[in-house]
Amino acid sequence: MIPVRGVEGARVAVLGLGRSGLSAARALRAGGAELLVWDDNETARAAAQAEGFAPADLTRPGALEGAVALILSPGIPHLYPAPNPVVAAAWAAGVPVDNDIGLFFRSLSTEDWEGFDSPPRVIAVTGSNGKSTTSALIHHVLSAAGRDSQLAGNIGRGVLDIDPPGEGGVVVLELSSYQTELARALTPDIAVFTNLSPDHLDRHGGPGGYFAAKRRLFAEGGPDRAIIGVDEDEGRFLANQMAEGAADDRVIRISAGSKLTGPGWSVFARKGFLAEWRKGRQVASIDLRAIPGLPGVHNHQNACAAYAAARCLGIGPREIERAFHDFAGLPHRSQLVAEAGGVRFVNDSKATNAASAARALAAFARIRWICGGLEKEGGLAELAPHLGNVAKAYVIGREAAAFALHLRDIPHEVCTAMATAVARAAAEAEPGDVVLLAPAAASFDQYDNFERRGEDFVAQVSQALGALS
Repeated sequence: MIPVRGVEGARVAVLGLGRSGLSAARALRAGGAELLVWDDNETARAAAQAEGFAPADLTRPGALEGAVALILSPGIPHLYPAPNPVVAAAWAAGVPVDNDIGLFFRSLSTEDWEGFDSPPRVIAVTGSNGKSTTSALIHHVLSAAGRDSQLAGNIGRGVLDIDPPGEGGVVVLELSSYQTELARALTPDIAVFTNLSPDHLDRHGGPGGYFAAKRRLFAEGGPDRAIIGVDEDEGRFLANQMAEGAADDRVIRISAGSKLTGPGWSVFARKGFLAEWRKGRQVASIDLRAIPGLPGVHNHQNACAAYAAARCLGIGPREIERAFHDFAGLPHRSQLVAEAGGVRFVNDSKATNAASAARALAAFARIRWICGGLEKEGGLAELAPHLGNVAKAYVIGREAAAFALHLRDIPHEVCTAMATAVARAAAEAEPGDVVLLAPAAASFDQYDNFERRGEDFVAQVSQALGALS
C-alpha cells in the first residue's frame, strides 16, 4: 500500500466504495486521515464496515463540513451529464474534489528516493482502445527484462494498493478518461496516448470534452517522454502541441498503418512489420505476423506503443521481440479460446464500440461475427470498410432486431441470446472461418459487464463444440 501523504489529522470524504474507493480509503487511513465514507449501495457500505470504516451519509446537508477533500470513484459523474449531488455540494462548500489517481501521484515520491541511483518511473497509458493490452504488454516486457514492474489502475491492482516502488522500479498505469479528467496531480515520467474514437461522450459533454480529458495526462505535468498515436487528427494535434520541433525526440510518434518520416523518433507498423526510426534512419524492426498474442493491425499499434515505452527505459529491440513472442494476450481482447475443425473461436468482448470492433474485424479474413448489445453514440459507420470480411453476423442483445437493421446487405440472423448465436455460428462455420465475438456495443442490456459477456461466450463455445463432437 502507498499511504496518502499530507492528510494526517485531516477530515477526508470518500464517495463510492468499490475497488478504487475502498483502496483510497485504506491508503488515507494509513496516512492518518479522519474518514467520512459513503456509497448509496448497501452491500458496498457493508463491505466497508467489515474493514472497520464507519459510513457517514454524505448526501445530508452539511455532511462535508470540515472536510479538506472529497475523493470520488470513477463511476460517479463529476460534471456531465450532471454532477452528482455530493460533488455539487463540495463545489458549494469549497471542498476540492480529487480521485485515487491524484492521491497516488502526490504520495508516490518519498525521501528514500534521494538515495536511489535509479529512481522509480511511472508509465501512464490512456486512449480509447488498446490501453489495457498496451499496459499489460509494457509490464510483460519489463518483467521479462528483469525489471521490477507493477501493473495498476484500470487493470491489475488499485493504484494505492501497490507496493511502494524501490530502486529502478516501474509502475505501469492504465488510466481512463474519467480518471485523467478529475485527478488533481498527473505527473508520469512516460505518457502514452494510443488512439481516439467516440466513447463515453455523455460523461464528457461531447468529443471535445472527451479528448480534453485524455489530453490532461500530457498537459498537467509534462512527461519526460510522450508516446502518441498519430493515426487520428487528435493524436497529430497532440504530438504537434508537445514537440518543440520535428527533431524533438521527447515525442515518439506511433502508427499502425503509415510510414512515419522525419528527423524525430517514430515507431510504426506496416504489413505486419514494426519499424523504429530515429534521426531519419531505421534502427530496428520486428516481424509481428507470427506473434500469436498480438493478432491484427490494432494489436500492432499496441505493440508499437509498448515497444516505444520499453525503448525509453533502455531495453533493446531483440529483448523486446523475445518478450512479445511470450505474450499470451488478455482475456476478452482478441483472445483465442478454442480451435476445432479448422475453425478458430475468438473472444473480443472488450470491443464495446464501433472503432474497437472494426479493428477486430480487420484482423481476420472470413468471420462468423457475433455482435450486438447496448448501442453507443457514434453509430457503426467505422465498421463499413471491414464488413467485407464478414461471412455472416449473429446478432445478440435485447434490441437485436434494431441492431440488425444497421447490417443491411450483410447476411445475418437475429439470435438475441449468446447461446443461440454461438450454436448457430459453430454449426455453420467452415474450415478457415473465425467465430468472433466483437459486439460493437456495451453489455449492460444483458450482462453486468463485458467480462461476464466474454465468459458466457467462452462457456457457450465449450458447450457448442461438445455438442458437435
